[in-house]
Amino acid sequence: MNVLVTGATGGIGSWVLDSLAADGHAVVGVDLRRPSGERTNARFLAADLTDHGQARELIQTTRPDAVVHCAGIPRMGERPGTETFRVNAMAAYNVFVAAGTVDADVVYTSSESLYGMPYADPPFLPDYLPIDEAHPKRPEDPYGISKFVSEHLARMAVRKYDISVASLRPSWVNYPGDYDLTAVRDGFDPKTADRSGNFWSYIDIRDVVSLVEAALEADIDGHEAYLAVAAENYLGRPTTETIETVFGDLPDRCALEGEEAAFSTAKARTDLGWEPAHSWREAEDQEPIGPAFV
Repeated sequence: MNVLVTGATGGIGSWVLDSLAADGHAVVGVDLRRPSGERTNARFLAADLTDHGQARELIQTTRPDAVVHCAGIPRMGERPGTETFRVNAMAAYNVFVAAGTVDADVVYTSSESLYGMPYADPPFLPDYLPIDEAHPKRPEDPYGISKFVSEHLARMAVRKYDISVASLRPSWVNYPGDYDLTAVRDGFDPKTADRSGNFWSYIDIRDVVSLVEAALEADIDGHEAYLAVAAENYLGRPTTETIETVFGDLPDRCALEGEEAAFSTAKARTDLGWEPAHSWREAEDQEPIGPAFV
């Protein structure tokens, strides 16, 4: 398969490209700058995907079978809010439309932030637990709304060009040997802790990669969204009890057991045969690994 990966030097994109290239796919990696290293089965191009002409020319010239769109500003706090929204929404529009013109299906890295809780001030409880793909979306921040809008742009491209788009909604992505969540867990006290809008959920980057690959291989019709979350929270504490202690309440509908994650991955399991395979208990103490070309 010929695959174009955007955001190819970023956290998710570099891992996705590395894995696809290792499996023998012909990969074109795109980012604002080319990486310093090289990768067998991959070539790299520099482009600004917020420029419609560049995105269109790039994809029409390379004519990939599929596009994995990872490019964008990955969280709040890195750029002004207006820039975060502009970059993420504009790049998504340009990539989806350009992919449609060459009949390329798309896997898009969206976010659980489109539900609204992660960056709300203060974070609020969901309508029910576990949260699934159908849960109402109420984003209040530029990052969350950029992902919400981008999924609607995906549906537009599906209608206009009859391609498929799989929108993956990862929670906090962590990397083996470099787990950022460790410090949060080590200092956690439910009696004094701030509310967490993702309810202490996370996912290992390797599980994000395997979900991308499952979505590429699947026969998806139209637009489908899939949550990408580890099976358990990263605190090592009962999820329901922790949420109730920190938030002072629970949704009326709550069906979580033990340390089960607050987000459900049942849809990905049913549709794609995917399940998360990595846990913080093993991954955070591993030797750091990652793509060598970045």
